[in-house]
Amino acid sequence: MNALRRALCIALCCVTSLAAQAIPDAARGYAESWRTQGRGEMRWFGFRLYAAELWVGAAATTGTTATTARFDPDQVFALKLTYARDFSADRLVSTSIEEMQRLGNVDAAQARRWQSDLTRVFPDVKQGEVITGVYLPGRGAAFFHQGKLTGELTDPVLAKSFFNIWLDPRTRAPELRSQLLGLRE
Repeated sequence: MNALRRALCIALCCVTSLAAQAIPDAARGYAESWRTQGRGEMRWFGFRLYAAELWVGAAATTGTTATTARFDPDQVFALKLTYARDFSADRLVSTSIEEMQRLGNVDAAQARRWQSDLTRVFPDVKQGEVITGVYLPGRGAAFFHQGKLTGELTDPVLAKSFFNIWLDPRTRAPELRSQLLGLRE
């Protein structure tokens, strides 16, 4: 009887764990099916800033199994950030712009336009809140805060540059990038 209870508890934990890992409802309509590519945490000088999860649509990977699938950045994907601290929208926007400038050739006029666009879609966040960004190849991106659409970016270059903050090989967080891409735990 103890073995049966133990097995039931393990099964319940597995089901609960799978439910907690589901793609946010807000992003479901952008792909037929979703799976987690990887997850990790962003820390700065030991302080946890956020947990990150990279979700890919069925067509966003190449390979035959989940363990051998490689991420395809030119397909629909979602980046979910669960914040461990409060951040103002201004801070999120300015940090994003700084990182995009560091990674590429962003002139001052472009940075101002992008700052305006990001200000429109990013809210202030409190500890425990979630922002999910969905990359829409050739179109831009859609952003959700706590499951509600905050806005869309219609500039594909801005969208690609934004997600490259985490996915470009030159990211400031190479370990997080590896975890998101499923390259290591």
